[in-house]
Amino acid sequence: MAKPPSNINLRTIRSESNRILSADFRHFNALVFLFLSPISSTLIYCQIYPIKTLISNLLYTLTISVLSLFAAGSVTYSVFHRFHGRPVKLSSSVKAAFTSFFPLLSTWLVTQLIISGIGLVLGLAFFSLFKVTQLLGLQVDYPSSYFTLLCLVHVIILMFIVVYLQVNWIFAYLIVVVESSWGLEPLKRSQILVKGMKGVAFKIVLVLSIFCWLGAWSSMLRWVVFAGDTLKIWTFLIQIVTLPASSYYMLFSFYNLVVNSVFYMYSKARHGELAQECVSLTTFDDGKVPDRVVSNV
Repeated sequence: MAKPPSNINLRTIRSESNRILSADFRHFNALVFLFLSPISSTLIYCQIYPIKTLISNLLYTLTISVLSLFAAGSVTYSVFHRFHGRPVKLSSSVKAAFTSFFPLLSTWLVTQLIISGIGLVLGLAFFSLFKVTQLLGLQVDYPSSYFTLLCLVHVIILMFIVVYLQVNWIFAYLIVVVESSWGLEPLKRSQILVKGMKGVAFKIVLVLSIFCWLGAWSSMLRWVVFAGDTLKIWTFLIQIVTLPASSYYMLFSFYNLVVNSVFYMYSKARHGELAQECVSLTTFDDGKVPDRVVSNV
């Protein structure tokens, strides 16, 4: 098990993440092949053959969501054990992906309900404000600049709230896998662990958000281009740009899971929980006692 650094930042987290990946390169490659490669292949296929029916859209969303949860469970489990110096079998990681699927799904649903509820409340508040201005005698049309500005303010406020929640909930899915909890409990637990390190958490969330926005922008641009039949050359150019982005998405998603897992371990060490955890980690997958864990304890 690596000794937690006194100063936790992105550099130390990335360094430990690279060490863990190098220590068991084949194992993590197998996890990428099992759970993240199908996501990349699905994204590439949908870029070449755009989805046009509702059923296809539902199947596409379901496939991406299920594989993402499987990846989160298996990668978190593997990084958790490798961080403590314990070898982990591929079969154990795959089993962890299945056993943690429904707890992860329930936690994801809770987060989406909370964010959707906040968005709905904000939407109703701005809609009420818009109606009040009309009752006061101000003639405001829907395509007016005032209405556009109101919508923009609503989106910006919601975006800041979502980022704030993502920073506080950055460990939620990791807690589901490692600590066997689900629902609201991982969200509350994550808020406790991230205290004092929200700056690092914000940087990680910011990098992820930028990448997601770039992916969304490229997808929207691709759909706009596909909508016209005359811009064949632009369709070809957009495919050249967006197809490699799908592969980058797979690699970035995987690395982000590893980084978050290491960050979670360091945060537990900062709160004095890592030593207690080491005592409970007394067996390998094959039932043997890990010498490195014993020596650290």
